[in-house]
Amino acid sequence: MSKRGYDFRDPIIQKVVEKFISRSNVGFDKYKITLDQDSKSINEWLNNIQEELMDAVNYIEKLKAVLADELQEVLLKNYNEKDKEE
Repeated sequence: MSKRGYDFRDPIIQKVVEKFISRSNVGFDKYKITLDQDSKSINEWLNNIQEELMDAVNYIEKLKAVLADELQEVLLKNYNEKDKEE
């Protein structure tokens, strides 16, 4: 394993790089192989990508529902507060 030290001028980029490293470690612990060593077929790689993107769409839909519920609660609270003031 190669170790390199980097100076980051952007803390956002640093956080993303740290997450990539962490994610790589999780994958290695789970599969005991690096991505470089993995010799899946093109079709297997495409299936993996498709499944990950489908999961991402599900997460987006869930977050949209959560945000809609939260917005509805805030609007209702504001409406009730205005109603009390009158």
